[in-house]
Amino acid sequence: MYRDNTKVIRIGDRCIGGGNPILIQSMTNTKTEDVEATVKQILALEAAGCEIIRSTVPTPEAAKALGEIKKRIHIPIVADIHFDYRMALAAMENGADKIRINPGNIGSPENLKAVVEKAKERGIPIRVGVNSGSLEKNLIEKYGKVTAEGLVESALDKVRMIEEMGYDNLVVSIKSSDVMMCAKAHEMLAPKCPYPLHVGITEAGTVFSGSIKSALGLGLILSQGIGDTIRVSLTGDPVSEIAAAKQILRTLQLRTGGIEVVSCPTCGRTNIDLIGLANEVEKMVTEFDHLNLKVAVMGCVVNGPGEAKEADIGIAGGIGEGLLIKKGEIIKKVPETELLMTLREELANWETHK
Repeated sequence: MYRDNTKVIRIGDRCIGGGNPILIQSMTNTKTEDVEATVKQILALEAAGCEIIRSTVPTPEAAKALGEIKKRIHIPIVADIHFDYRMALAAMENGADKIRINPGNIGSPENLKAVVEKAKERGIPIRVGVNSGSLEKNLIEKYGKVTAEGLVESALDKVRMIEEMGYDNLVVSIKSSDVMMCAKAHEMLAPKCPYPLHVGITEAGTVFSGSIKSALGLGLILSQGIGDTIRVSLTGDPVSEIAAAKQILRTLQLRTGGIEVVSCPTCGRTNIDLIGLANEVEKMVTEFDHLNLKVAVMGCVVNGPGEAKEADIGIAGGIGEGLLIKKGEIIKKVPETELLMTLREELANWETHK
């Protein structure tokens, strides 16, 4: 697999590439200059399972804020830089664990050289980011439009620029909102690139449409052994990106641990608010990420036990009451209002009860 053979890159206290586990990344949407708001959001992301965080650094104040933010969080922080190489220098001086730049828009070769030398001096990795929305005009003219081939050529050109400056502490990302183009570009890039790849479908959309596009795109890419860190880019609360990313990795069997919730689609036999209950269960089980379980939420007591037999534990609703089920066996009957609480208690005591 490609990810087993890439260079190992250290980001803060985490390592990616070379067969290390795929890590989940997100990006803050606060003003980085607002330390309190940014720290609050990062801590919430940490609690959800975020392992690397990226924050934009558009101003000297934002760069300075990184130093204070870093003292109060527990995961590596990546400085996102556009256009102004001085922000990259300031971010590194204030403790950024990695910087993300597009060498094509950072300015002159002298500016890029200054960034590379500072990164080399401090041992800070550079993520070379290429986006379909900012592909160089000459490559669009060469291929007639934005293409996977153009993205790959752009990325390898930018990597070569930094390598020629004597630095290879690199991570590479090529992103597009076009799922199939993005997948094709990664298939073309992986055999040519010795560095870890950060994978995502950029500008994917809302929580609904973005999660679907990201699942399809990341599924196509990750299932081929490509990708070392991932981000599900959603228009919404960044915490929802983490839940989606974790589910994608679990579904692809690239990560174990955490609880998988399965639920029936409802039918005319459903006599409880199954949709509301399933959503409550999905939210509640995030408290038990240390458990590796399948939890079933079923809408009726007729087929519930049978349908839930492959789950470790489940609940099924009836008229004003419900069943607690383990491996398809009915354990007890409880009032409908106590179903969620009963399930929570079972999970809280799982290690002693199992």
